[in-house]
Amino acid sequence: MSDTIKPRIIVVGGGAAGLMAAGAAAMNGARVLLLEKMKQPGRKLAITGKGRCNLSNSADIAGCIEHFGKNGRFLRQALQAFSNHDLIEFFATLGLETVTERGGRIFPVNGKAPEVVQVLRQWLKKSGATIRLSTPVEKLLLENNRIVGVVANGATFAGSALILATGGLSYPVTGSTGDGYRLAESVGHHIIPVRPALIPLLSSDSSLKNLAGLSLRNVNVRLFIKQKKVKEILGELLFTEDGISGPTVLTLSGMAVDALANQDEVSISIDLKPALDEPKLEARLLRDLQTRSKETLHSLLRGLLPQELVGTCLERNSINPDCCGHQVTQAQRKRLRAWLKDFRLPISGCRSMAEAIVTAGGVDTKEIDPRTMGSRLIKNLFFAGELIDLQADTGGFNLQAAFSSGHLAGTAAARELDYAP
Repeated sequence: MSDTIKPRIIVVGGGAAGLMAAGAAAMNGARVLLLEKMKQPGRKLAITGKGRCNLSNSADIAGCIEHFGKNGRFLRQALQAFSNHDLIEFFATLGLETVTERGGRIFPVNGKAPEVVQVLRQWLKKSGATIRLSTPVEKLLLENNRIVGVVANGATFAGSALILATGGLSYPVTGSTGDGYRLAESVGHHIIPVRPALIPLLSSDSSLKNLAGLSLRNVNVRLFIKQKKVKEILGELLFTEDGISGPTVLTLSGMAVDALANQDEVSISIDLKPALDEPKLEARLLRDLQTRSKETLHSLLRGLLPQELVGTCLERNSINPDCCGHQVTQAQRKRLRAWLKDFRLPISGCRSMAEAIVTAGGVDTKEIDPRTMGSRLIKNLFFAGELIDLQADTGGFNLQAAFSSGHLAGTAAARELDYAP
């Protein structure tokens, strides 16, 4: 059965990018229908940032672009058209105040991600856009290489333009199951191979089982590929039963995953004392060993390490935990110093795609006009959000990209196209 109301613009996907695209298009005068396959829109948005919703980051445009790596420049026009300042002002006009925290991370003041979804839904309703839930899109309809509608749940929905904002493959329980890749491919778009990003890493190191749950702050985490250091980050790290996680690891994980796919050797090095260079650390060790010479090394090291790490340290360096400070040899001290600056873990893999915060890969940016988010291949087809081959590290950058690309796609679809009647 065909839809008798022929919507001018169809938005596929009710996540951050889709909600923003639909609202922006409607606010610019278009008749808009948003099709969402889940029973409720914004399910991933409602749980992001551990339920607090890291909306954006206070970094300037150039700083934001840097966090997206080689494809970051593609976002320049979208960020200029709808920046982090614009996003903050947008939410403020809707009654949602924000706060900037450590690292420039921007959150709602109330720290409740579901309220972000609620505010967007209210805005969408006010804009005049229509949301149709439990309506998965099965096929894109073309005539003369131009979008004319979609088939969803067996029904035909006609439209003069289409915005694909279906998300990636991360958190599939929220509806991100890769539908957009299939739809984009069906009309000739190339998909850069998708893989998990911002994901915990796995290690074969047996000592990790004893460290599960331990969180380290202010450590320097370095990524080595083929025994060459490629990147390092200062921050937090969390040990899990089978590997490592935390903000530093998540940020490095994208490069690690790509290297593992290439069958390269990958390891993580943890500098447990980044504030102390080698001479200062040597002086600290000598002082502790001399002033606390009658204490066992197991007790003495608690001044340098969390208690959970002491046993691993001594085991790794083949030192008897009952050895007293005055009994430590120069060679043992040298090993301790080296280990404190380079606690090395082999990386064997990563968690499943379902646990990834974002998806790397997606629709090739070369096939999208960055000025409009429009397809270079199909007339009146637009893309927004995680579906595109764009991914950043943690800190609110990915959500800002979703909002910015969605806003640009919606605005362009409403304003800049010569629609058929």
